Amino acid sequence: MTHHRRGLRRLLRDDDLADAVEADWRSAPISDQRRAMLEYAIQLTTSPGEVTEADVDALRKFGFSDHDILDIVEVTAYYAYANRIADGLGITTEPWIPDES
Repeated sequence: MTHHRRGLRRLLRDDDLADAVEADWRSAPISDQRRAMLEYAIQLTTSPGEVTEADVDALRKFGFSDHDILDIVEVTAYYAYANRIADGLGITTEPWIPDES
């Protein structure tokens, strides 16, 4: 997922932090708010039927607005959708995209 790595680096503007997040986001030096967002995104990805209103309320307690939460859900769902289509069709990265691993 080279393009995801580039996007993360571009958004964070901190290569060391991007490396730490990529290696193990749970031990990376990120805010509690970001950690809560990532926990929620993982739950939504791996067990969407178990997400409850309490999970959404927990995000609110970390300062996320309802609009923020909608954004988190939409981005998480979009990546799941796009990756499943690509995986299901056997699509690989375009040859012109350099491997940054």
